[in-house]
Amino acid sequence: MSINDPIADLFTRIRNALAVRHKELTAPYSVMGTRILSILKDEGFIYSFNVINKSENSPIKLIVVQLKYDESKRPIIDQIKRMSKPGKRLYVQKSQIPKVQNGFGISILSTPKGVLSGREARLANVGGELLGLVY
Repeated sequence: MSINDPIADLFTRIRNALAVRHKELTAPYSVMGTRILSILKDEGFIYSFNVINKSENSPIKLIVVQLKYDESKRPIIDQIKRMSKPGKRLYVQKSQIPKVQNGFGISILSTPKGVLSGREARLANVGGELLGLVY
């Protein structure tokens, strides 16, 4: 099956897994997906993720994500939204980077310096494509 938007697919898999309280999920491998997941891990929204091969002889890779819940079994990620889409890209300047939920959430941007969180992009003094919001 061909996926046109791997970022939206990753976000949807995370939303669906959190809705049914799964401890982990599996998603197709992409470099952008691993960078987004490393930002989510650094910001404390997920425990960890690993890249694995589908089988011993297969070159196909998968990402296994360990999701994070609080003490009362509620997901840490309340919402995860795709902002820029393949049909309509959304670019922001460094001064327009959104502050999500007064600092309790993060924005994820693709910048000339790589995929960064909104805070990192402000510190690096760069804007870029607004990939998504997480809170």
